[in-house]
Amino acid sequence: MKRALDVTAALLGLVLLCPAILFIAVLVGVKLGRPVLFRQIRPGLHGKPFEMLKFRTMGDARGPDGEPLPDAERLTEFGKLLRSTSLDELPELWNVLKGEMSLVGPRPLLMEYLPLYSAQQMRRHEVRPGITGWAQVNGRNAISWEEKFRLDVWYVDHRSLTLDLRILARTVMTALRRQGITAENAATVERFTGK
Repeated sequence: MKRALDVTAALLGLVLLCPAILFIAVLVGVKLGRPVLFRQIRPGLHGKPFEMLKFRTMGDARGPDGEPLPDAERLTEFGKLLRSTSLDELPELWNVLKGEMSLVGPRPLLMEYLPLYSAQQMRRHEVRPGITGWAQVNGRNAISWEEKFRLDVWYVDHRSLTLDLRILARTVMTALRRQGITAENAATVERFTGK
């Protein structure tokens, strides 16, 4: 049932939101340049790598050493708007359709975090990663890593179609209220260091 819901909703979303997706793509191209999509390898089900798609939200500004400037200096006002409304996540519907992600599940984090997880935290990879999840509707980026992982594992142990529908409904409200977008005193979210 979960996979059927994912495929149906992702397909409908891509069709119905196609004009909005194309409009956002044009705006990203004009305001931030190319590439329009941000592509990054993330761990999926059982930690298997896949290429996640999002709309680009940061500029290309680099320091004198040629290295990218910190997120806070590269994140544009337009990028902040995309993130606060979660519109930057729309391309992930393609990942859902391909079976790499689900509508609901623990958010796919960075590959470099995999060796830092405890055995309990690694359990978040027992399900497909999601566009939204239990941690996203219970604090998003404003809660600690420990709390995020606790919520992710709770979802793994209690997942059901009813819970997924509840999370999807709460996601809409969270996005409309623009809650928990960033960590305190940070442009995005602090890096996980293996606590």
